[in-house]
Amino acid sequence: MVNITQVDLLRLATSIPYAQQLQSITNASTDQISFLSYSDYFMTDILGPNVTQELVAHTDWVAFHEAGIYNIATGKLYATSNWAGSLDNPVNVTAIDIHNNNTIESIRYEHLAEANGGAAFYPVGSPANSSEGQQIVFCDEGDFTNPAQLVLVDPATNSSRVLLNSFLGRNFTSINDVEQHYHTGDLWFTDVPWFVSHEYNPLFFRPEPVIRYQAYRFEPKTGVVQAVADGFNAPNGIEFSPDFKYVYITDTGSHTFPNKDNLTDPATIYRFDVTDDGKRLHNRQVFAYSDVGFPDGIHTDTNGNVFSGCGDGVHVWSPEGVLLGKLAVANGGVNNFAFVPGGLYIFNADNLFKVTLKAEGRTVKRDFGLYNKPASYGR
Repeated sequence: MVNITQVDLLRLATSIPYAQQLQSITNASTDQISFLSYSDYFMTDILGPNVTQELVAHTDWVAFHEAGIYNIATGKLYATSNWAGSLDNPVNVTAIDIHNNNTIESIRYEHLAEANGGAAFYPVGSPANSSEGQQIVFCDEGDFTNPAQLVLVDPATNSSRVLLNSFLGRNFTSINDVEQHYHTGDLWFTDVPWFVSHEYNPLFFRPEPVIRYQAYRFEPKTGVVQAVADGFNAPNGIEFSPDFKYVYITDTGSHTFPNKDNLTDPATIYRFDVTDDGKRLHNRQVFAYSDVGFPDGIHTDTNGNVFSGCGDGVHVWSPEGVLLGKLAVANGGVNNFAFVPGGLYIFNADNLFKVTLKAEGRTVKRDFGLYNKPASYGR
């Protein structure tokens, strides 16, 4: 069953009760996705005529939290679990066998203490349409013993190694999300004040920060690391536009301890222009603001539309920052999600949903090895 509601924008502009009615649609069920359409384009070009939704897995722990990277060699999608409140029960990697009834496996890798975001990694210098040498780079938030770092994992061999664990000798705070620039091979990542232990909550697993909350660019081949953007409360998700002219960074400051649930702090997506050499950012702009919760994981599709996990589901904006629609999820919303051929997987804590839709994720063709293969391959 698919539940699609066409939103009356003029009515929404003048009726708070109508906004509350729409929110009640989101909260109506914890075992299905509802769709809120704010634009005809959302119906025709995002969802398409064959949209479906399904709850495909449920676990007794928060298995589906962040990351969401497909590995061709194993045929699995790799997410990360959430912090369970004890160093005796650390964050694990959740392997989802999307070709075998979405069976679930919880995995630990050497060098990876508290995994969070991640991205497919390809050897520097590889053609942008080549999937050869594919591995996964994970953001490791670190703990009291291990520094926050970027860790390269080959799931096919269970091997791993550290790529970066400091800014010129200074500890990062809690590395959160990462993406690789297809043309330069550089890794762009965010460092956020999550799970920092202090007088307000000494039970978290990271020491107090010693560095500014920023976004960075790292050259895996040379070791060069640069701060590229600051001025955030909590820089979180990071993503490129499909033409690599823009970088999008989410700021989840409205929900960063000790300012938890401070609704006047950012719940914002910022857009930056990337310089022609692919190494610096300029022209910071407010791209979008989430009306419910905060924008966390962020991805673009091949048409430049921007998707982000928010407090009531996945929000979709046009390249101009206009809200097109929502893939609405009850019970905590969405931290992240992953595009696959023909749709996406949505991470809703202990629930895993699959949605089929027309929009195609920016990274799908490369990450699934689909260049020069039929469009129906892997669906």
